[in-house]
Amino acid sequence: MSALNELALTIVASVSSVDMKTAQANTLYTVPTSKVFYPVMVVVRDPSASMAGGTDYDIGTGANCDTWRQTVDLSSMTTLATDFMVIHGADVTKYTECAAADAFGIKVITGTTAACTATIDVIGYLTDA
Repeated sequence: MSALNELALTIVASVSSVDMKTAQANTLYTVPTSKVFYPVMVVVRDPSASMAGGTDYDIGTGANCDTWRQTVDLSSMTTLATDFMVIHGADVTKYTECAAADAFGIKVITGTTAACTATIDVIGYLTDA
């Protein structure tokens, strides 16, 4: 029998304490061997501090995490521990599937003004490669 993440949209990864200030790539999910991953949405939630200043984040694969969504502005998340934002793939946009061993992540381009972490949930589904 197939796993739920191959039959329905599921949270494939939930990563806490992701640094939202430092300009760097953060891996959120690595696609398992012999699988293909289709990301559908990402939820950024429960910031440890105001995310003011966090105006540019890229999400996807590759060194720049820029294959799925670019220039995501999270700066309106200013309430500690309760704010969340749901980020979907853009409507009617072609993407490339995430192959086995691809690292799907978020890259901070212009991060928060203050030190801040957040929990990030990656939602999508897997198929056989």
